[in-house]
Amino acid sequence: MATSTSTSTSTSTPHQLLLLADHLKLSLLERQRAQSLNLPSSSQKDAQITRSLTNFAESLAALETQDEPSSDLPRLRKQYHQLYAQFHGTAPPSDDATHPNDPALAPDFAAAQRKPSNKSTTGKNVRFRDDPSAEEEDANRAALFSSTSSSQQQQPYTDEPMSAQQEEQGLDNQQIHAYHSRVLREQDEQLDVLGQSVGRQRLLGIQMGDELDEQNEMLGDVERGVDRHSGTLDAAQRRLGKIARKGRDGWNSWITIAILVVVLVLLIAVLK
Repeated sequence: MATSTSTSTSTSTPHQLLLLADHLKLSLLERQRAQSLNLPSSSQKDAQITRSLTNFAESLAALETQDEPSSDLPRLRKQYHQLYAQFHGTAPPSDDATHPNDPALAPDFAAAQRKPSNKSTTGKNVRFRDDPSAEEEDANRAALFSSTSSSQQQQPYTDEPMSAQQEEQGLDNQQIHAYHSRVLREQDEQLDVLGQSVGRQRLLGIQMGDELDEQNEMLGDVERGVDRHSGTLDAAQRRLGKIARKGRDGWNSWITIAILVVVLVLLIAVLK
C-alpha cells in the first residue's frame, strides 16, 4: 500500500491510525512470511512500509498537539515504537503485532501467519485450498466485511496500491482486507512458481542420477571384463612358464646324452 510523507495529518483520527497500525502489522507479517518461505525480497514493499511508518509518526505527532489528546494515544504510541523496532530489526515481533486492533481483520491476520501446505495448488484456486475450512472461512470473511462496511462508501478494488489521496481520506478495513488478500495471493503464486522450479530441478537431478547409475553399471561391466581377461592372461603366463621349464630340462638332457656319446666314442677309439 503506497503512502506519502506529505499526507495531511489534520484529518487523521485515532480510529484511522489504529487501522493504519493494522495495515503495518499485516505488511510486516507478510514480509516475515515471505522470508520464511524463501521468497524474493521486495524493496518496493519495504519502501511502502517505511512511508507508512513515516505517515504514522506524523499523524501521531499531530494528535499529540491537540488540546484534548485522545485516550488511544498511549496505545498508538506503543504500537508505533513496536512496529518501528520490528521493521528495523532492533526488536522481535511483539504479541500485539500478531493481533489486530479491528476484530474484523482477524481472518487476515490468521491468513498472514499461516503457511501453505506442501501440496501445490494452482494459481487460480482459492488460497490454502487443501485446508478443509478455507472455503467456509473465505465466505465468512466476505460476509463479515460486507456487514462492517455497510455504512462506509464502497470503493472499487484495483490491483494498484492505494494512493496517497485515498489514505488522506482514511483507510477502512475493507480496503486493508482487499490489499493484503492480494499480497498473500501473490506470495502463494510466487511459492507455486518456486515449487515448480524446485520440482523441475528435482526431476533433472533424478535423471542425472539415473544416468550416473547406468554409467556405474557400465564401468562395473568393464571392470569385470578386465578381471576375466587378467585371469586368462595369468593362466596363460603360468602355462608358458611350465613349457619353458620343461624345454630347459629337455635341453639339458640332450646335452648330457651328447657328452656321453662323445666319451663312449673316445673310449672305443683308445681301446682299439
